[in-house]
Amino acid sequence: MSSDRQTAPKTAREAAKAAFLARHGFGDARRESLGGDASTRSYERLHRGVESFIFMDQPPAVESSVCPPGASDAERIALGYNAAARLAAGSVAAFVATAAYLRGRGLSAPHVLAYDIETGLAVLEDLGDGLYATLIANGQNERLLYETAVDVQVALHAQTPPDILTANGEDGGEDGGVAWPLLTYDTLALKIATDTFLEWWPKFAGIPAFSDAAIADWDALWAPVWVRGEAGASVFTHRDYHAQNLVWLPERDGVARVGLLDFQDALRAHPAWDLTHLLQDARRDVSPDLEAAMLDRYLAARPEMDREAFVHDYRALAASNAARILGRVFARQSLLGRPQYEAFMPRTWRYLERNLEDPAMAGLKAWFDAHVPAEARR
Repeated sequence: MSSDRQTAPKTAREAAKAAFLARHGFGDARRESLGGDASTRSYERLHRGVESFIFMDQPPAVESSVCPPGASDAERIALGYNAAARLAAGSVAAFVATAAYLRGRGLSAPHVLAYDIETGLAVLEDLGDGLYATLIANGQNERLLYETAVDVQVALHAQTPPDILTANGEDGGEDGGVAWPLLTYDTLALKIATDTFLEWWPKFAGIPAFSDAAIADWDALWAPVWVRGEAGASVFTHRDYHAQNLVWLPERDGVARVGLLDFQDALRAHPAWDLTHLLQDARRDVSPDLEAAMLDRYLAARPEMDREAFVHDYRALAASNAARILGRVFARQSLLGRPQYEAFMPRTWRYLERNLEDPAMAGLKAWFDAHVPAEARR
């Protein structure tokens, strides 16, 4: 539910936000708070006459350090989870540079009207409320939306992305041009993310912590998945590509009909990665038939790919992602006082179990059967 923010107390952060808005011609805009997510960002809708805009607030000091290019594994681990997993820590620079790259490919990332990297503030084009998840729940043609989302993936994967994403400063920033490295979703990042299941699931499910022997087996079984994930890392990857981050823009043409949100954590990754988020969406059911049809659509558009190898990697990376979501996102958030995430757990377990039915993943299926009994999967 939204609420008016005009009378918000003048904290230091609020004063900085008000000053930023005034500098960029939005000082008299009516501010409407929008619902947040599990991140440290918050959003408001700005109303100025008949126009509306999105105001993004990402306080820089609340996140751990990002990964410096060239940092060793040990250095990344010492810096914290964001650096190890190669997350952007909500960086406005990452958002601005990535948005420019996507728009340069003819895709519908929001225009950035104003930004301040040091303060962590930006005013964005408002792409509206036509989220895929909402429209589909209200009866919109699901297949058309998913076909177009897959076509966006095909378009992105047709080009090798640059090592550095840049924006030339034309979007009204206070910092001139912006550059952001497009790092690789490498073995360490995949491992660190998947391993959060080991830390958080026993605490949530009330089962004993996993033994050293179980953890050693886990590492050995997942290692080939992570290595293949890094070896196949060749395309621009949104990293959180699902129905709550996609906006339907039917007045636009072709792949531009898909509005893109929340892409600042983008990396160079395996081409299956975004498809695992889209087609095994933790927040809504995607039928096995629709999943299969969309994988067929993607592979038909990329006939140069080895279908069998791709589908194997897709299942393996999807299983890794499901373990990450169950641990880092859902169990952790529930234990931190956000029990609403528990509603998504059964669906995510179904996706994980379905992926583990791949004969190539028999060892991991046996690990889960041995260490996470059915009653601890909820």
